[in-house]
Amino acid sequence: MAIQDIYPTALRLLGRPVLVVGGGPVAARRAKGLLDAGAQVTVVAPAASAALQELANAGLLTWEPRPYRREDVDGVWFVQTATGDPAVDTEVSQDAEAQRIWCVNASDHEASAAWTPAVAVVDDVHIAVNAGGDPRRAMALRNAVATALETGDLPLRRRRAHRGSVALVGGGPGDTGLITVRGRRLLGQADVVVADRLGPRELLNELAPDVRVIEVGKTPGHHPVPQADINRILVDEAQQGHRVVRLKGGDPYVLGRGGEEAEYCRQHGVEVEVVSGVTSAISVPAAAGIPVTHRGLAKGFSVVTGHEELSEVPARADHTVVLLMGVGQLRDSASALGKAGLPADTPVGIVENGYLPNQRVTIGTLGSIADQAEAIGVANPAVIVIGDVVRVSPFAPSHFKTADYSTTTPNRPRTNQTTPSNTPRTTSVLTP
Repeated sequence: MAIQDIYPTALRLLGRPVLVVGGGPVAARRAKGLLDAGAQVTVVAPAASAALQELANAGLLTWEPRPYRREDVDGVWFVQTATGDPAVDTEVSQDAEAQRIWCVNASDHEASAAWTPAVAVVDDVHIAVNAGGDPRRAMALRNAVATALETGDLPLRRRRAHRGSVALVGGGPGDTGLITVRGRRLLGQADVVVADRLGPRELLNELAPDVRVIEVGKTPGHHPVPQADINRILVDEAQQGHRVVRLKGGDPYVLGRGGEEAEYCRQHGVEVEVVSGVTSAISVPAAAGIPVTHRGLAKGFSVVTGHEELSEVPARADHTVVLLMGVGQLRDSASALGKAGLPADTPVGIVENGYLPNQRVTIGTLGSIADQAEAIGVANPAVIVIGDVVRVSPFAPSHFKTADYSTTTPNRPRTNQTTPSNTPRTTSVLTP
């Protein structure tokens, strides 16, 4: 076995005097890192960079504008050389060695008594990488580890007792690649996950075996766990010292009752964080190549969950209406919009199971869509898009794409521009 001539450790320099010899960019970076560790920093250099002078002018460190002297190492706990002159760096290193003071020699890593690792901080985890004295290699490895921690690919979960908290995480429309980096990281740290029926369910399979998953999913008209009970679950688990993730589909604050959950947590003294997600109201239409706004077709959109609300939205084909979980009320919704003045030939698109392998797209008109949906058994989860923007979809029939539309959108989207390449789809396009 190869002999390892280093002993990895971490120095706690809070309040302790340290010495930096040198005034250039490297010295400035090292001085800043030592200040971040709480050390009392003295810099010795005939000239100092603007960054070092700013730190000195702010009273954060002491700058001695002169050459190095042997007595400068007296009484310090740690020394960093960064003069750019190998002879001076060696002199400082030898003086520190004589007094048994750890010293990093920036000019000669082989002769250096200590090495400064490449460092990153993710939450309260400090990553320090040494790579045989090769700083660029160390930085590349550090970045890779930090990224893996940020994205939840490495376990960041605490194993000792800690203060409980709640994170309301928007998981997006269901594809595991559409959860945010922050959401993925918090999920990897969770002790308890309170999960919806929708969202990136496959990520639950990646949790550690001892992470508890509490299912509270709802379907239209069927709420086996009432919202009041969900609120209590979040607070009770957090008060037991657990890190709780409320994993939701879409975005917690877009028709997801996240505001109620956050308010309840705060009322009971529980720390709560809200992590926005990709709302299905926008992302699921995009999976079918339908933008909710488009130049020349629609400047605005409304998101509703029931046909009763449709009387309050503009009944124009150039104002997009997005219905969430509205399949059961589709006929009533279409009738309500028709009575409000929306033409029967207004394009309508239904996207079932957006971004999932069984995604299906059905396209028709306001006058025909209810019959079409019943004929093929359209079911929730589905997003219904009503308005001229449906013409943009690559699944729209050719007679939907008028000459006026073609002049405003010469480059129509392709299927692989709107859906992850690893997500198969089944598409049904029905027209009157």
